[in-house]
Amino acid sequence: MQKNITRVVVVGGGTAGWLTAGIIAAKNPLVGENSHTEVILVESPDVKNLGVGEGTWPTMRDTLRLLGIAEKQFLSECEASFKQASKFVGWQQGGEDKYYHPFTAPAGFGAVNLVEAWHDEGCPGDFESWVCAQGMACERYQAPKMPQLPEYAYNFNYGYHLSADKFVALLHRHCTEQLGVQYKSAHVAGIQSHPDGAIAAIELAEGEPLAGDLFIDCSGFSARLIGQHYNVPFVSKRHILFNDTAVAAQVNHASDQTPIASCTVATARPHGWVWDIALQSRRGIGHVFASELTTETQAEDALRAYISSDESLSQKAIMPRTIRFDPGHRARFWEHNCVAIGVSAGFVEPLEATALVLIEKSAEWIADQLPRSRAAMAVLRKRYNEMTDARWGEIIDFIKLHYVLSERRDSPYWQAHADPASWTDSLRDALQLWQSQPPGLLETNLRQELFSSASKQYVLYGMGFRSHDWQPGGITSLRKPLIERVRREFLHNGDKLLAQLPTNREYFNRLKAASA
Repeated sequence: MQKNITRVVVVGGGTAGWLTAGIIAAKNPLVGENSHTEVILVESPDVKNLGVGEGTWPTMRDTLRLLGIAEKQFLSECEASFKQASKFVGWQQGGEDKYYHPFTAPAGFGAVNLVEAWHDEGCPGDFESWVCAQGMACERYQAPKMPQLPEYAYNFNYGYHLSADKFVALLHRHCTEQLGVQYKSAHVAGIQSHPDGAIAAIELAEGEPLAGDLFIDCSGFSARLIGQHYNVPFVSKRHILFNDTAVAAQVNHASDQTPIASCTVATARPHGWVWDIALQSRRGIGHVFASELTTETQAEDALRAYISSDESLSQKAIMPRTIRFDPGHRARFWEHNCVAIGVSAGFVEPLEATALVLIEKSAEWIADQLPRSRAAMAVLRKRYNEMTDARWGEIIDFIKLHYVLSERRDSPYWQAHADPASWTDSLRDALQLWQSQPPGLLETNLRQELFSSASKQYVLYGMGFRSHDWQPGGITSLRKPLIERVRREFLHNGDKLLAQLPTNREYFNRLKAASA
């Protein structure tokens, strides 16, 4: 059992499996004298992709670049469009109120904290537009970059909206043809174990057992290795995040000239919220809710009402599908020589595209820290479990933050979220801290935090939070000129950029014409 780690077996395809296999293969290529890492992906032919992870963070640009996928190819084959922000409608008071959480940080972020100046001036207007022009670009359906920019470069930071099924197909082909990932379509019929409990091989219903050194469980809700084989407990977070069901549909644009939104729109409803993700030819729309507080029929009726009220959507009959989940995560994510990534590790809800980014971050860590021996694996396993558990805690707090500041009391759903009994201690502590000072660069102990203080500022102040214990006058005479210069440059550059950027539709029409 002291042999080196030379074969990685990924169990399960989908976005989690193929991203993980691709990232490990790209960072550990099977070339050269010192590289002997073999990556094999095994996928059951009967398992259908979950297919709702259609929004990404800007991190996906780096991932695609690492994998060697050209952006033009990705945009074309995955029917992808740009995502610059999340737009929240009706979350604060239940009417037409809205705010943006853009991907571009506030002007001068890292050098100055403009939220302090905004507070000192009496919180004029909405915080996001006071420090960033990206929300206005989203309002105008504009792209985040000029057409002449190189691939993956940007004027405004951006991620993507994409067709999950087409993305999986692209990853499958690219990973096997360009990165050397081996593929087996087979059912996992059983597990063979070493005497110490580590997995020696997976038994396939079709063919010989497949031995490996490190096994990655990307088998989704079935959690074939981490759950069924190792019985690692699942820690439910339903008492914090109540949502456990969604009804989802895909709806075409009304025409091929319909404007394409460049933000994910999350619209609050009395019994949950509706996500709206625009691709080049269609939109993915779904209503997420808590089954204890809402019936599936009520949620589907709300979804249909949302779709029928939008003239930019095709009004052909839709057939929503239901997705059920238990919000939470595993007690441990790495057991013996098995690591769970994706839904097998946990799932909370599709807010802020956290599922895909955690897959990316987890796969990158494994790829960079790939154990070189069994002895090293024990140390890495402990570190990975501690880090990933902290990340899930961070995700849960950040998602819950969107709910706890709402002033809505029009249904048991929003009343339950407002109850401090459902808040975590860490979130309660943070809200207390923010009463007297804004989220800052050094407020967290996490070395690799997922959500920056800029993201927390956008949500906090977008939801109407105000620091009641704020002491005005904290801006010194030495800092004031810097703040004024940053604001002046931001306003000038923002106006100039907004006057030049094409719309999303114009950008993709030009892209199609160039490739015709």
